[in-house]
Amino acid sequence: MALMRKALRSRSAVRDVRQRIAQQGSHPAGHFRVAVYFADGEVNMYQMRQWYKPLAHLAQTWPVVVLARSATGARQILADGALPVAFVPTVRALEEYVAAQDIRVVLYVNQNTRNFQMFRYGRRWHVFINHGESDKMYMTTNQFKAYDYAFVAGDAARERLSRVLWDFDLDARTIEIGRPQADYYSGVLPYRPDKRTVVLYAPTWEGDRPAAHYGSIRTHGEALTAAVLSSPAHRLVYRPHPRSGVVDPEYGAANQRIIAAIAAANAADGAAQHVFDDGPDLGWQLAAADLAVVDISAMVYDRLAADKPLMITRPVDPEAEIDTNGYLSDAEWLTAAASTSFLDEATRVLSDPESVGRLEGWVRHYFGDTSPGAATARFEAAVGTLMERWDFWHARTHDEGAVGLDEN
Repeated sequence: MALMRKALRSRSAVRDVRQRIAQQGSHPAGHFRVAVYFADGEVNMYQMRQWYKPLAHLAQTWPVVVLARSATGARQILADGALPVAFVPTVRALEEYVAAQDIRVVLYVNQNTRNFQMFRYGRRWHVFINHGESDKMYMTTNQFKAYDYAFVAGDAARERLSRVLWDFDLDARTIEIGRPQADYYSGVLPYRPDKRTVVLYAPTWEGDRPAAHYGSIRTHGEALTAAVLSSPAHRLVYRPHPRSGVVDPEYGAANQRIIAAIAAANAADGAAQHVFDDGPDLGWQLAAADLAVVDISAMVYDRLAADKPLMITRPVDPEAEIDTNGYLSDAEWLTAAASTSFLDEATRVLSDPESVGRLEGWVRHYFGDTSPGAATARFEAAVGTLMERWDFWHARTHDEGAVGLDEN
């Protein structure tokens, strides 16, 4: 039955995508220079959405198109309207579209196994840009070697890769760009700012194996949010991972209880304006919160790029892997036991000048220059460098081909 429902959703998505693309008309031949390859469905749209604004800015110089392989993913990207979309569900469709364009740089936001169907196209650069910066196992996978280049955030990423990957030329194959998304940490606030201390709680999902059991909703979340919701001096912004509960129903149930508690708190006190946030945009939450509480995930480093106070929940599962070589070795941790007295922990972190000083040092180590616009400039300069290298190799290949013809 579940397979039938999935098939019906997919069929409906295909129909919707084809209708929308037909309404928009075909893309002009040879127009796009940069492609973003996205083979995932709607459940992983968070990986794509965080790149919308940097990519839209890049498109002012180098036209950008998203190569969407999944119907549900393509439907969501089309609905968002941030970037042009080519729906290429089959290898044949992909091949025909690539042949009609002048794509010189292909960007990848994740490690989907279908990325290899795009790798077959040579004479263009394949670049891993990832969907976040973190110290998780994902950030040191040997799959980095499959790409021509990887755009990384800064010194911390290079050190992390150097510890794990054998025979990988970091100088030649990585380019530091900082965190371009941080230049777009903005948006309309869903509440009226006042004197309340704003706490962002952004937990990850429960994970699918013990080593990745980082999710805190069941262990920390209910106590933490209850403390914030009970305080007239605080406002909660709750942004759970969209996959919360996909593996563990009890984890999903805890998530729903927090959402219900937020609604009840707002009903009891209209001025509280607590927020359950499941919107597609991530930016204002990181910039507006006085304190962020996050799990071990890319959210740690999204917030770190904002250079503002944060705490990290310490996993309860002893098998959860924690990289203690970087920021996590010096972070402000929140244990499950301390979650019941979260307000005291929050006050301590927000009033500790030494904590603020340590944080600034880690920000530089992970992201380099975080002044407004600096990361965007580095990202676009990196793409520009690859365009120059494309020109060099294209000219060299053309010249060698011409020589071969003359010799014959």
